Amino acid sequence: MSVEENTLAVAVNIGSLIDSHPGIHGGTPLIAGTGVTVRRIAIWHNAGHSIEEIAHEIGHLNLAQVYAALTHY
Repeated sequence: MSVEENTLAVAVNIGSLIDSHPGIHGGTPLIAGTGVTVRRIAIWHNAGHSIEEIAHEIGHLNLAQVYAALTHY
């Protein structure tokens, strides 16, 4: 069985991946459960970093979180 055949697709509400709190970064949108701002992800992506590179560099993020941040932005 190939990796593609063994992969399970899971639907995720991307709205649940983005959050904000008035006391953290002035209420700017964050990746939920982290201190990473959506703006930080957008800056890195606009600077030429791929989604995979961003997820790798910010090791506690997964691809879905990075995609959600870019979609929100």
